[in-house]
Amino acid sequence: MSGLGSGDLARSMRDIRIIFFSLGLGAFAIGTAEFAAMSLVPMIAHTFGVSDPEAGHAIVLYAAGVCIGAPTIALFSAGISRRTMLISMMILYTLGNGLSALAPSYSLFLVCRFVSGLPHGAYFGIASILASSLVPPNKRSQAVGRVILGLTIATIGGVPLANGIGQLVGWRWAFGLIALLALCTAVLIVLFAPKDTSRKDASILNEFTALKIKQVWLTLAIGAVGFGSVFCVYTYLASIMIHVTKVPESYVPIMLAVFGVGMTIGTLVCAWLADHKMMPTLAGVLLMGAAAMAGFPEASHKLVPLAINVFMIGASGGLATVVQARLLTVAVGAEGLAAALNQSAFNIANAVGPWLGGLAISAGLGWTSVGWVGLALSLGGFVIYLLSIADEFKRRKNTSRALKLGKKEGA
Repeated sequence: MSGLGSGDLARSMRDIRIIFFSLGLGAFAIGTAEFAAMSLVPMIAHTFGVSDPEAGHAIVLYAAGVCIGAPTIALFSAGISRRTMLISMMILYTLGNGLSALAPSYSLFLVCRFVSGLPHGAYFGIASILASSLVPPNKRSQAVGRVILGLTIATIGGVPLANGIGQLVGWRWAFGLIALLALCTAVLIVLFAPKDTSRKDASILNEFTALKIKQVWLTLAIGAVGFGSVFCVYTYLASIMIHVTKVPESYVPIMLAVFGVGMTIGTLVCAWLADHKMMPTLAGVLLMGAAAMAGFPEASHKLVPLAINVFMIGASGGLATVVQARLLTVAVGAEGLAAALNQSAFNIANAVGPWLGGLAISAGLGWTSVGWVGLALSLGGFVIYLLSIADEFKRRKNTSRALKLGKKEGA
């Protein structure tokens, strides 16, 4: 619990629960904005008089903001207190989404979406570090999971709520709601987050040490490749239900909620398991995702098997928590940059997964071919995991050998 004074250490469990709620609320706001924006594209296109693909550029620019903002903010905020940074990022998120709701032109709307994406990744990184500092070392993965839980709950409640508001009173009000949630998060952090001091030993150079650690890059690659499978299927799920499962469009929100429930449960379970056996948990969730992807093409023809399969795919989203917790373990002294880069990695997954799935569909392989693409990505993540294990084994062997040589020379 570094950076906390004796008064903070004596903080009651009630206050700690409020802190976790505050951090989770920020994640809920971000998750709602990220996923709901996709469903609001037709409404945005109609308002500004552009095509749906053009309106989709708002999603791309938001993701670009995440990828640029995450490492940049993490680097240049190295010496600033985490509490101050979290408050600042939620205020920026409030402004970005509030201005998105008020944007008078499409070009200004795009700028606002880019600005909104800037604090996304750094928020999750710093919030995860703060959360893990409030609990014993053997519960840090669960602490990270409780932050990410806000995002997974957004897929169940936040996204349908924002979409419903968009349909009833207009998409601008949906972004207004997101801005309000972000503002509430900032206020709660001001009131309840521990007042940590700026870290004098932190610097841009120290944060850059994360880029020299091979395990950091391998862990980021596991997330970028392995999680791409989830986005590959999620992006085309509605179309598959209509064209392959042949059910009414009204069933789509229910299936998306099933995915969200699976992701929420998967996050909780994976976080608990990771605190006991992190690397076996990482392998298990990748293989579970691969199994779900392998069964997807067959399951997609009937509603009940599809629901079970989609639940499993959602549960494999627990990978996000394990990867984040793993980064905090391997990037000692540079946790901020590593944790922020994780969000960039997942946004790469968000781009690569749907793109590869779209290539398969365009090549005439059918809607369900996204399952096989997802399987390849899940197995690709597992191969990188094996490389990580091999590298860690080699490093430990070399360390052990060096220690033995040192003892012999000392004798």
